[in-house]
Amino acid sequence: MKSDTEKQVMEIYRESAPDERGLVGRRYINHVAWSLLLVTITFSAWLMLALANAENQRNALVNRKCVDRVFNTEIDHACLKTVKTRDHWWEHVGYALTHLKP
Repeated sequence: MKSDTEKQVMEIYRESAPDERGLVGRRYINHVAWSLLLVTITFSAWLMLALANAENQRNALVNRKCVDRVFNTEIDHACLKTVKTRDHWWEHVGYALTHLKP
């Protein structure tokens, strides 16, 4: 049998323990916000890459860097996929965001 002192100590210990029910039940709340933030950042990055690619192709067409060698009035579509008209992708994005009219 347990002594009275031991029972009192165990009762004090149980009362001083933190309430874990409140801690465990709230974990799911931040998942929605973090998931929404992750989706927004991913979508923004995808839009930036698409904008950089479109501006790269536009700049190549304006500067006539992808003219077909056989037919001078035609466009070499394979060249448009691989051409680099500026050094960095952020230069394309910066130009596209600051020059809204061609």
